[in-house]
Amino acid sequence: YFSAINLTPPFYISPNQVRDELRNETLQLAKYTNSIAGENLEKEPRILELRNQCRIIRTSELATAQEKLHELERKKEETLKYYSPSSLLNRLEDTMNKTEEESEALHRQLLDREIDLSAFVQKYKKMRYAYHKRALTHLAAKTSATA
Repeated sequence: YFSAINLTPPFYISPNQVRDELRNETLQLAKYTNSIAGENLEKEPRILELRNQCRIIRTSELATAQEKLHELERKKEETLKYYSPSSLLNRLEDTMNKTEEESEALHRQLLDREIDLSAFVQKYKKMRYAYHKRALTHLAAKTSATA
């Protein structure tokens, strides 16, 4: 039918045309790829600079945070040690001994007549009350700690 009219079908493309179109497309893609690669290469120094800045910031912030963490952990350990049962018992015992020494010193003042009797009785009673209260607390704490 086509040969009778001497026409070629409209969808027919010669192999040479296909080759030329593919070559043109390939060249255009290569140019586009090269231009993008060039843009990327231009951006590389800035990317490296930003990456380095991030590393510096990360390192310095990490160091600061770690330093703060170590300080807080040290304070926590000190606090736990200060309020540990054995530490509390030792401090209570030290306070008891100090109160005992103060009441003995007050008693010596009375014997040496450096203090009058009414002032002595009032102070001595207060000190002995504090001593015995601490002694009972100490005994109860030691008893409950061993139980």
